[in-house]
Amino acid sequence: MTERPPHGSARPGGRTARTRTAVLAAALDELDAAEFNALTLDKLAARSGVHVSTIRRRWRTVEGVVVDLLAQHSSTIPTPDSGDFRQDLHELAQAIADFQATPRNYNLIEGIVAAAAHDSGIADIVRGAFTARTEHVTQLVSRAVDRGELPPETSATEVIAALSAPFYYRLLILRAPVDERLVHTSAEAAYYAAHAGVFGR
Repeated sequence: MTERPPHGSARPGGRTARTRTAVLAAALDELDAAEFNALTLDKLAARSGVHVSTIRRRWRTVEGVVVDLLAQHSSTIPTPDSGDFRQDLHELAQAIADFQATPRNYNLIEGIVAAAAHDSGIADIVRGAFTARTEHVTQLVSRAVDRGELPPETSATEVIAALSAPFYYRLLILRAPVDERLVHTSAEAAYYAAHAGVFGR
């Protein structure tokens, strides 16, 4: 028996690729206009021009579309490489803030968290996407260790988690806007803690 492909998977190019592009673009536009809870397959079909049965067959649910969006946007936040660890942290914090500032990205994050809470399969995909993204960003910590700015035993993953966690707490728990103060304090707290060896393995 052939195993069913994951949400949104398809061969590159051709009609399949055009369908994916149209539906994901429609999802972003819908998330610009309203919260995740307002998103429906019928709205995606109307905005994308793709028949609802095609969307349902490929993604099955709204959550499936949102998970595919996550895969598409998992690398949209750049990894700084200024040559200075402190500056890199500030640039990364600002990039996270800029990403979360747009309604579509805010609603995307809220949507994937909601979807993951009710579907273990989606939770695994979301966890994998965030883990892969974190591992990529940890390059800035590894470079700092190589330059002698941080102790050799510094856990790069813990540094990035300490930097980014305040943003998701503000966004998802307090449901308050991200501001420049949060950008500054998150970067500075991660910097001083890492420099002091708090994140030693």
